[in-house]
Amino acid sequence: MTSSFEFHTYPARLSDAERDRALEVLRDGVAKGRLSHDTFVRRMELALTARRSDELAALTADLPTESRFARAVFGTVEAVSGFTVRLRRAWQAEKLPKLLLPHPGAAHALRIGRDPASGLRLTHETVSRVHAELSRQGGMWVLRDLGSTNGTTVNGRRVIGAAVVREGDQIGFGSIAFRLAAD
Repeated sequence: MTSSFEFHTYPARLSDAERDRALEVLRDGVAKGRLSHDTFVRRMELALTARRSDELAALTADLPTESRFARAVFGTVEAVSGFTVRLRRAWQAEKLPKLLLPHPGAAHALRIGRDPASGLRLTHETVSRVHAELSRQGGMWVLRDLGSTNGTTVNGRRVIGAAVVREGDQIGFGSIAFRLAAD
């Protein structure tokens, strides 16, 4: 009695790196105006559901890729540009007015806004009436945005809900900025 076995082989599964490279080519294509937004969205969906590398290759076949030299030049320019932005931010941070953190034993949170009843009243048009709140919770300072129109930021990043802050952090309410300091 002879028996035969059949083995079905399946193509290798795509790696995350391959998928990321294809998505990067698609992002570059839309950024350079070679793809419309709708085409980009559709191809991105197809790239995320692709199972084989030839499917990914078909999605990016009509988009030119940059040479290794061009990528190196652009990467260097981006790094230098990012450095100057960080340097400018650091220089400006030293010029910011200081906002002293309340005494750690304060029972109530510090309300910040245009409202006359606020503990810190800021009368700038980009600051909401009830903008934010600074409180001590579990030994940490927490800055909470209270649904402000122009946002609250910590070190340049917008606060969604609440964020832990420390002495030296740069905080902003609308377009008004401070550097946190302790007594």
